[in-house]
Formats: sequence, C-alpha cells, structure tokens
Amino acid sequence: MIKHLSENVELLILGAGWTSTFLIPLLEKEGIPHAATTTTGRDNTIPFRYDPDSEDEMPFKRLPSASTVLITFPLKGKGPSSHLTSLYSKTHPSPEKKPNFIQLGATSIWKAPTWQDESSPYDESSPRAIAEDEFMQVASGAVLDLAGLYGGARQPRNWVDRVVRSKEELRAKGAVHLIHGQDVARAVLALHRDFTPGKRWLLCDLHVYDWWDLVQDWAVTTLRTAEEGAANIEEAELVKQRKLLGWVGELMVEEGVRALPRDTPLLGRVLDGRAFWNNMGIWPVQGRVR
Repeated sequence: MIKHLSENVELLILGAGWTSTFLIPLLEKEGIPHAATTTTGRDNTIPFRYDPDSEDEMPFKRLPSASTVLITFPLKGKGPSSHLTSLYSKTHPSPEKKPNFIQLGATSIWKAPTWQDESSPYDESSPRAIAEDEFMQVASGAVLDLAGLYGGARQPRNWVDRVVRSKEELRAKGAVHLIHGQDVARAVLALHRDFTPGKRWLLCDLHVYDWWDLVQDWAVTTLRTAEEGAANIEEAELVKQRKLLGWVGELMVEEGVRALPRDTPLLGRVLDGRAFWNNMGIWPVQGRVR
C-alpha cells in the first residue's frame, strides 16, 4: 500500500531501515495507507536524503502529506529536529491539522545505575537527548526511546563475540534490555492512533536480562545441541562456549552470586518500561528472549 508522491498517507516513514521490515507488514495488514523513504529509493520507496545543513525544500516537496511522520534515523544535537520538522511542515501546509511527528531514539540517555523510567533524570548533554528535547519543544513530537533491537536475523546471542572477549569484560556486564521489532511496530502504530504530544517514552519488553544468565544459557544450549548431534558445530566454537560457561561459574563464586539471574541491585542500570504499554492499553507480544 505504498502511495504515489502526490497522494496523502496516514503514516510516512522517513528512513525505511530494519524497523520498517516489521512496521510495513503491520501497516499493510491493518490497511493503513503509508509511504516510506530510503536514500536510494529501493523497494518501491521514495528517494530522500536528509541534509541538516541544507535549506533546499525540493527533497521535502517530493514527500506525500501524512497524518504522522515517523523519523527512524538519529537526530543529534541542537538544530536538526527543528530544521527537519519545520521544512516538512512548511512544504506540506494543512489548514485542518498539522502532522504528528514521532522520533525513534535510544534508552542510552538514561545512565544512572538504578531503576530508570521515562520520568527519571537523563543525560541532558547527550546529543540524542538534546535533539529529542528540541523535537518535543518545537514540534510537540513524541519520542520512543528503544532498548536493544532484535528480531529476524538480528539476534542477541550473536552479540556475545563483540561484547564479551575476556572474563573481565563478562564480569563488567550487568543488565541488558531488549525490544523485538514486532513490538516496536506495534508501539509505533499505537502512538499513531493515540498520539501523545511532547512526550518521551521508554520502550522495552518488560524484562530485565542478566548478561551472565544469557551467556550461560546460550553456552549450555550450544554444547547440548552438539552433544545430541542436532547440528554440526565446529570444535573452535565448542571450545569458546566451554570457556564462557566456565567464566560464568567462576564469576559466580568470585562475586558471591548464589544463583542466576542475579538480583536486580547487582545488575546496575535497570529499565522500567511499563508506562507506555499501560498508557496505550496493549502489552508486548514477544516473550522472553532465548
């Protein structure tokens, strides 16, 4: 249901990346007219590249009018939020109703090693937070700050090689928070239907995951799969998983951890994502990550 440029749509996605692989099918299922942009115009999208330093209105004039404009790419620092939303509004004047703007952000702006929710103090010096604050002020935009994104080929267990390269790196790992692409799509649709102007939300799947617990579980699963002959796993991978399994056990003894997952106070920053789901009257449909 991608529309031609001259037609109005309900939802315009600026930046059809990973999130759109979940959002567009949901919009099609719900029968919601929509359009999306990419820098190249691939897959029946509109070619659009945002330049925060340009006052050229032509790229914006090529876009359709929309009830809701979703910005998926990061805006940073002071200026881009005002620049983008004002150029779109200027090139798409509506005597009836101004568009609602939604920005996808990141939960990394909350840094305190305690329980955090959308009302908690955040790092106001963060370039992402500065842009979000401006976005909410100048455009009455709504922000969805997302936890770690996963789904499809994007799986958290594949991140271990990147984030845990030594026992000491694993020792430093506390909580990790996630949100599945399907639930991101559902959240965007809910916010489109029940917009909250000038509001920042924290979005996660309502679980607090313990890195030690996940690493231990994934290592055991891999080793069991190899033992049962369910998959042909290279010996180097098995050696790595045995090492990870050993590190978790050693760290539990060294740090006095009696069982996994660790108690919340031992995990550092932990996120409370209940407010958005409760406000919208829906809840995540993706369960605990494995």
